[in-house]
Amino acid sequence: MPLERNEPLSRFFAPRYWPIWLGIGLIRLTSYLPYRWQTAIGTRFGHLCYHLASKRRQIAQVNLQLCFPELTAEQRQTLLRKHFEALGMLPIEMGICWWGTPQRLQKLVKIEGLEHLQQALAQGNGVILLIAHFTTAEIGGQALGLLIPFHFMHRRNENRLIAGIMEHGRNKTAEEMIAHTDVRTMMRALKNGHAVWYAPDQNYRLKGSIIAPFFNVPAPTNSATARIALRSGARVVSYYTHRCEDGSGYKLIIQPALENFPSGDIELDTRQINNVIEAQVREQAAEYLWVHKRFKPRDAGDPDHYN
Repeated sequence: MPLERNEPLSRFFAPRYWPIWLGIGLIRLTSYLPYRWQTAIGTRFGHLCYHLASKRRQIAQVNLQLCFPELTAEQRQTLLRKHFEALGMLPIEMGICWWGTPQRLQKLVKIEGLEHLQQALAQGNGVILLIAHFTTAEIGGQALGLLIPFHFMHRRNENRLIAGIMEHGRNKTAEEMIAHTDVRTMMRALKNGHAVWYAPDQNYRLKGSIIAPFFNVPAPTNSATARIALRSGARVVSYYTHRCEDGSGYKLIIQPALENFPSGDIELDTRQINNVIEAQVREQAAEYLWVHKRFKPRDAGDPDHYN
């Protein structure tokens, strides 16, 4: 059945949904714990996922081999384990966002560079809020939304219950949820001067795909960021969030709006987007979503690194 926007969660009390409700209940319970306890639980959950999710672990191993050939096998293995620890924190952070208080979230996430986003919005043509698929994207986006609400462009989960829970949680700060295929609504939001959260960094093989290097590896890449910026006149402001090493919370860093973007050369601009994201990943490599098949072939003749 197709997904429905704002579908009442009361429709999902049948027994087949009980395992999901149990998982959601456990996540919600963790939202009331002290942050250091949450970190301990998330880390141990990540260790469990490392051992159980063998297919995803293999995908991450391939990605790390492709992107960090300069590291030794031992260094990549350490990075892989840290990545699964970051993945284990993801449901914990969702609980903090969706059931915690705004005051606690603001205390946990320190934001730097907010003036860059404010200056871009003041120009009146809207802002493409460029974000990559970091495991910290949820908690960073919710914290930023408490200060500057934005429209949220996303791909809905195929499970209707999970999609509904995510939508209810994100509606706490998002001005509007926009389906990832609904470019018309995105353009309207930009025209009205809003910021739109947009994550174009996953494998993309549809119309508008360009092969652009990511960590010096050819990757099918979505060129829509440059095309939308060219049509709308919106500025592109990128940000990323990383966990503080001392366990105190998170730091969200908003970067200045991209200069000379778009240039009119779609391929050059798409390469620039990949370069921006790559630089952020190198800052906090363990927290990027390596379990996604970023380098799947676009055409039949392209190599499949995951076979």
